[in-house]
Formats: sequence, C-alpha cells, structure tokens
Amino acid sequence: MNDHALLLVNLGSPASPGVEDVRRYLDQFLMDRYVVDLPWPLRRLLVSAILIRRPAQSAHAYASIWWDEGSPLIVLSRRLQARVQALWAHGPVELGMRYGEPSIESALLRLAAQGVRRVTLAPLYPQFADSTTTTAIVETQRVIRERGLDLALAVVPPFYADDAYLDALVESARPYLAQAFDHLLLSFHGLPERHIRKLVKDPGHDLQAADSSGIRDEVLAVCYRSQCLRTAERFAERAGLQPGQWSVSFQSRLGKDKWIEPYTETRLDQLAAQGVKKLLVMCPAFVADCIETLEEIGLRGAEQFAEAGGERLELVPCLNDHPAWVETLVDLCRRTARPDAGC
Repeated sequence: MNDHALLLVNLGSPASPGVEDVRRYLDQFLMDRYVVDLPWPLRRLLVSAILIRRPAQSAHAYASIWWDEGSPLIVLSRRLQARVQALWAHGPVELGMRYGEPSIESALLRLAAQGVRRVTLAPLYPQFADSTTTTAIVETQRVIRERGLDLALAVVPPFYADDAYLDALVESARPYLAQAFDHLLLSFHGLPERHIRKLVKDPGHDLQAADSSGIRDEVLAVCYRSQCLRTAERFAERAGLQPGQWSVSFQSRLGKDKWIEPYTETRLDQLAAQGVKKLLVMCPAFVADCIETLEEIGLRGAEQFAEAGGERLELVPCLNDHPAWVETLVDLCRRTARPDAGC
C-alpha cells in the first residue's frame, strides 16, 4: 500500500531576507517555549525587546547568503526531499519547517488529504535538544490532535552515533580532508547550559568534560553537549584523524545566559594564535547549510580567523543532499517504521 509517508522536519527560514519577513520569523522562533524557556509574560517582554533591533541585523546576514532560488536551507531541504522520495516507495515524502513555510501543519494536511494513514517523522537533527527535536515532535502531535487527523506517528530517534550517519559524514567530508590542512574544527550549535541541566538529573555531570568517555547511557540520552562530543569522537576515529588534529566548539550564542563551551569564536582566535594557517570547519549539528554555517562560519568566522592571523578558513559543506546521506536517511526511516508498515 502507498499510505506510509515520511515527514522531514528542519528548523526553518524567513520567507525572504526582508526585515519584516525576518521579524515575523524571529518572533515565531523566539516565542517557542522550548527555545526561550521563560514564562510567557517574561518571554513576550524579552522577545519584544530583541525584535527592536535584531531583525535588521539578521536581515543583513540573510541577504549575504541568500540564493537566487531562495533560502539555502529551504532549497537544500527540497533537494533532499526529492532524492528521498525517489528511494521511498511506501508513500509521499513531505517537508515541514518548525518555523516559517512550508509549515509542519500544511505538510500534515497535505498528507491526510492524500489518504495517508501512517507517518514517520524525521527531525533532521543528529543530536537531541528540546529546542530542536522536542519542539518538532510536540508541534507535529499538536497538529494531529487539534486537526483531528487519523495518522499513526513514528519518530526517528537522534542519530548522533549511528554508524551509517557517521559513515555518510566522513564520506561527504572526504574531499576536504584529503587536502592539506592544519586543523579541523567541529563547530556545533550552542545551547544554554540550563537547557541541559533541566534534563540531566545527575548534579555531578560535568558540562566542561573534554570527551564523552564514562558518561552513563541515561545521561548521554538527554545531554546535547555529550552527544556532540560523541559524534565528533567517532567521526574523527572513522576519518583517521589524530589527537590534536581536530577539536570541538560551540557557536551561535544569544543573550547573557551561560552557554556550553568552548565557544567557536574563542577557538578561532586560539587556533590562529597557535599557528594554524589552513583551518577546516565542519558543523555536524546541521544536516543542511544555513545562515549558521554559510554566514556565521563561512563569512564572519573566516573574517575573524584572518584578522587573528590565520590564512584560510574553509567551510566543509553540510550533508545537504549527498547520496550517502540520502541513503542513510531513508534507512533511518525504514528502521523506525513499524513492522506492520511493510517497510
């Protein structure tokens, strides 16, 4: 039967790099209680203050990386959707963004209208965090419930240490790793420490740990930082990198909260000061290139590294629609699908 659909979900993008579209997008994004975890009145007050100046700043950043076809994240996600559809014979493959368009709600309504009865949701985030994975799942469940949709839902779990995912990551990076370089920086998206502390019940868990060894499974399951370290360690092992040839950092800080360390902006200065001239940067928290990779690292990061004394920062593209990633994603969905789904 052709009634088992896939729903690929990523974060989202403004409709355009115009200030008003960026303001609308940021308002939806920052008002999510899983992103800014304050009571609604305080969250509304904080976000309203942020929206006084931030949209114009962000619009400039989006404009610097916008493609003729539109938002890089949306364009790349559409390409991924098409390639996954070519390999998924059990039903349609839809794309939904948690914020902006195409929305999760519109995607689910399209699936229901086609007579779909089973949906495997694939949050396109290798590592787990409430501000990415949880909010995507909760929004999907809300739409199904409030719209009265007769859809059975299965969810692809975080795949930060999945062998096939790691192999795809290595394969996609291979042409860059084959070149001469001094250091590889694995820059993951940052997160306020309190987001992790709320989930990790072990008060002794070290959020400054240099590696993921010795971390208990129940802690690893909810600690975003530990999952990032595990991804980096297993990637480096598979890629044949030596200790000292690579390191981990965390980018995209916002606000005055304590965020997980080390910070990418600090590492860029440190690496330049240590004599690194040719720096590769990968962003394994993202499966598709977006403003955080193309602008924050590829433009601003490269400028900062050069000003600190480095010669060249080269951004390694995300998985995007690489064939190895397409096959891996389809396999992850097949493994998640219920046995009676015929997948």
